[in-house]
Amino acid sequence: MSTIRVDVVSAEQSIFSGEAKFVALPGESGELGILRGHTPLITRIRPGSVRIEKADGDEEFVFVAGGYLEVQPDRVTVLADTAIRGHDLDEAKATEAKKRAEEAMQNRTSDFDMALAQSEFAVAAAQLAAIARFRRKK
Repeated sequence: MSTIRVDVVSAEQSIFSGEAKFVALPGESGELGILRGHTPLITRIRPGSVRIEKADGDEEFVFVAGGYLEVQPDRVTVLADTAIRGHDLDEAKATEAKKRAEEAMQNRTSDFDMALAQSEFAVAAAQLAAIARFRRKK
């Protein structure tokens, strides 16, 4: 099977760079699956898991807290707001962040506070879902 070049980067660092058979990630309108030869595409991505099936058959999981995706026929670039390798995810921190966001939604003082709390809640919930997915694949 032919491969596609995949780069996952955040503002802090490069998280993954290598060849892959397949990439799946949460696009703005739903889950996207990308193989070599995919039609060019630029889209926003939602918080969630990026699953990379590497050329050797192993899988790599990366949590992204949103960002942008660029697809070319031979290359995939994920520009993430925040990106964390699956094995580096911290369930206790994600649970605490979700709890804080829920409390902030209940105690909001403005529409801006509510929108910020909802965004933080969505990221924390997606991170917990990514942790569950990563554990199932171990």
